[in-house]
Amino acid sequence: MKHYLPAAGLIVVLLLIWEAVARSINLLFILPSPSGVALKLWELKEVLLFDHLPSTLAIILIGLAISIVLGVGIAVWMNMSKIAERAFYPIIISSQMIPTIAIAPIFIMWFGYSIWSKVVVTVLITFFPITVSTFDGLKSSSKELRELLLTMGAGKKEIFFKLQVPSAKPYFYSGLKVAVTLSVIGAAIGEWLGAQAGLGYFSRRMMTQFDGAAVFAPIVLLSTVGVVLFVVVKVLEHKSLKWRNMK
Repeated sequence: MKHYLPAAGLIVVLLLIWEAVARSINLLFILPSPSGVALKLWELKEVLLFDHLPSTLAIILIGLAISIVLGVGIAVWMNMSKIAERAFYPIIISSQMIPTIAIAPIFIMWFGYSIWSKVVVTVLITFFPITVSTFDGLKSSSKELRELLLTMGAGKKEIFFKLQVPSAKPYFYSGLKVAVTLSVIGAAIGEWLGAQAGLGYFSRRMMTQFDGAAVFAPIVLLSTVGVVLFVVVKVLEHKSLKWRNMK
């Protein structure tokens, strides 16, 4: 716990500064105080937790699941085939050059206000770090160990599962930690542009009513979801990579 004391102290200081500035300018519809946001979050807890949070969580989890399957699958394919690498890698890089906020309305035109327009936005943002990190991990396996396995009569299957997969695991989890935080952003962007429920949708609706605290309340909840997902991935990483933790 001592490792987190500096971060906790900095957060407290920043919140106190925010509280003081918000109270001094007295423009709560633009810059609500942290205490005002906390009170609004408590006031709206049932609406946010039971009406809007499940919708956002569904988008995040479905988007992440698709990104993991798609990203790992493409990474493995590119690792096995130079043709696949030359075909997919430039497209994967190019997909990140298009501003998500610009292309998201197109998905809403295609899929309407259903959950899938938001899922596609989330996948577009999250599959990139998973794909690139996993691919780099597969490529990072030791050439010396590969040659040793070949001299011992190992085939491509044994080399892949006993050498490349263990080498790629730390890279995969690094990409996944980035992806889970981006998934929250992707879901919020999709809901902001067109939705009938969700934390992003609720925040946008409150903005039209000039209720600053109500705008910030779902954002705080979104941040909490991102932190929880990050911690879950860290725990899975710790359990999956016990050999690294013993060093």
